[in-house]
Amino acid sequence: MFQNPTAPLAPMTPDTVLSAFSYLRAVEAGDAEAAAGFASSDPRMPELLADAAERIVVPVTALCGIDPDPCDDSFALEAVGRVLVATLRSWAQAGPDAAEGVARAVIAFVRQVLTEEEHGESVADVLRQMEAVGFGQALDAHPAPAGSNPVRPTIA
Repeated sequence: MFQNPTAPLAPMTPDTVLSAFSYLRAVEAGDAEAAAGFASSDPRMPELLADAAERIVVPVTALCGIDPDPCDDSFALEAVGRVLVATLRSWAQAGPDAAEGVARAVIAFVRQVLTEEEHGESVADVLRQMEAVGFGQALDAHPAPAGSNPVRPTIA
């Protein structure tokens, strides 16, 4: 069976992490006004969401880091994850109007695969956790210029 190793994902910039996850949280919360504001502030929003989706989907579905003796189901899960990310990337190319659809697909994935409702965890909780990780990686990869005040804002 064909195995495609997962290459490490290049971190997003701090601004793009904040933009994408702010939009995701607004859509998830049903705040159409805030979502529209975030979407209009960056016409690349669908692409930013596809980038964020890749960082959410790939670690969950990739063969790396799971059972050292993967089975056919493991390969199928990785393939489904890759298809989902590729589909979201294709959808994102439709332009700014695709942002809400891409966001809803990401939110549905998080709801169905990543939340543990029996432990009181919500989609919003998972999105905040993923944003904090992505923001930390972005700051590490894109440090503040020398002489500036490095600040790590708290993701609420």
